Amino acid sequence: MKATLGSHFLFRSVPWRNIKRIPWWLSAAVAGVGLLVLLPLAALIGIAAEGDAEIWPHLIRNVLPASIVDTLALLAGIALVAGSMGITSAWLVTAHRFPGRTVLVWLLPLPLAVPTYITAYIYVELFDSAGLVQMALRDAMGWKSRADYWFPEIRSLYGCVLVMSAVLYPYVYIAARAMFLTQSASMLEVARVLGASRLKLFRVIALPLARPALAVGLSLALLEALNDIGASEYLGVRTLTVSVYNTWLNRGSLPGAAQIACVMLAIVVALILVERYGRKDRRYATSAKRSRVVHPAPLSGGRAVLATVLCAIPVVLGFALPLAFLVREILRGSLVSQFDEEFLEHLLTTIGLSVTATLAVLALAVLLVSAARIAKTTLTKSTLFVASLGYTVPGTVLALGLMTPLVKIDGLIGAAWSSITGERLGLLLMGSAGGILIAYVLRFLSIATGSLSAGLDRVSPSLEDAARTLGSSRREMAWRIQIPLMRPALASAALLIFVDCIKELPATLLLRPLNTETLATQVYTYAARGRFEDGSLAALVIVLVGLLPVIQLVRSAEARPKAPETSGS
Repeated sequence: MKATLGSHFLFRSVPWRNIKRIPWWLSAAVAGVGLLVLLPLAALIGIAAEGDAEIWPHLIRNVLPASIVDTLALLAGIALVAGSMGITSAWLVTAHRFPGRTVLVWLLPLPLAVPTYITAYIYVELFDSAGLVQMALRDAMGWKSRADYWFPEIRSLYGCVLVMSAVLYPYVYIAARAMFLTQSASMLEVARVLGASRLKLFRVIALPLARPALAVGLSLALLEALNDIGASEYLGVRTLTVSVYNTWLNRGSLPGAAQIACVMLAIVVALILVERYGRKDRRYATSAKRSRVVHPAPLSGGRAVLATVLCAIPVVLGFALPLAFLVREILRGSLVSQFDEEFLEHLLTTIGLSVTATLAVLALAVLLVSAARIAKTTLTKSTLFVASLGYTVPGTVLALGLMTPLVKIDGLIGAAWSSITGERLGLLLMGSAGGILIAYVLRFLSIATGSLSAGLDRVSPSLEDAARTLGSSRREMAWRIQIPLMRPALASAALLIFVDCIKELPATLLLRPLNTETLATQVYTYAARGRFEDGSLAALVIVLVGLLPVIQLVRSAEARPKAPETSGS
């Protein structure tokens, strides 16, 4: 008892959190990571400022108006459609019982495994004028040409909204379901006793309480839509991302592309501010006691059928239809013949880049999170915040900002090598996969830091204080306490980063050296040539690999202990 009281007095009386300091080399490393994340953004602004004075007026007259309108219209449409899909399906499977509910709980998040560009290519193959659906309709109805009937145009803004919403709604669904599951059943039961209908329960109580989580999920979906280049370009929607790509590569104007990218950054900042405003002054606390969770109310008859259909439609549009098409194409074209030496080379390149980037991201994340845990200084807090910005920056913008710094670094390395050996070295980063790896690290660093920080925040600081009191050094504390405690979070973050690297298209497309292909760029190349079916195997591999973290995510969410339900609910 005396030892316990003594230890308690020691920990309370000595400000351990304030006297801890990190060594200079760790401070330098932390600051270096922060500068590395900010470097492409600073370079982007510098490139934009160096442009010809005539570029900006030209962009304002001919490029930006249509691109901004298309971008805002696309984001608004996705917010409406994906938000409706995610919120409706999350509320139905959480608050109601109907046929197929148990299976749909597992199926609804699966569209996250399908990249938007693959879904767009598949929908064009199915629903375009030369696609399978319209060809079947013409054969069945005896129509001779497109002039004989009307069919929705998939290569349009509305088609792009539908395609991207079918893939991105799980961001909203996962956030909404997690929030609905944590809401106490007592509030809903009181409202139900007072005569509130199911619709009013959802509109007046459940939805307002879930608003902060919905703002986060919807912001992630919109940021993913803004990052996309394959789907929007293929479906004929001239977004800002597509304009950056075309201005840079097709028109040869790097400053013009940088100026458009700066406009994109302004929209990204606006999305972040909207997300934070959605959570402003909305903090909902629950009782310290574990409250009863919402007891699903049974549905019967037409309502049960309607609930099943409403939850099944997003799964069919975003996962079942693309997967069935890919399997069909592979069976028709012979899987064995497509798995040739060239495909194996692209697969190994993809895996090698993804594994290397994942290990680098995890190493930097452990460095940042451990330093922030040891000493919560302005430097560590600021660097963690800066590291979180990488995921919000579209891959096209990131690649554009990295290009000039990488070329300059290659020049410095080449000059030093030439002065030492007298030989010309050439491009080291831009001429190899180094540029792609740096882009992956900067873009996905926030995933690892967020996951590791959340994992360590659940651990009491007194555990580390006790280790320091017993004489443990900073290195021992990191290796023997912090890293073992971060293992579950490390595993989850590694899986997510690995799959995101495999799916990443914009940064890979713009920074890859000559004759270097990944699975994502291979799919894009075939689709650009009008031969998407030849890339079906690569697309299917991307989807199947992407299923791993999604299934793990669903398993973790459904394995959370639930409060016991009372029979009177």
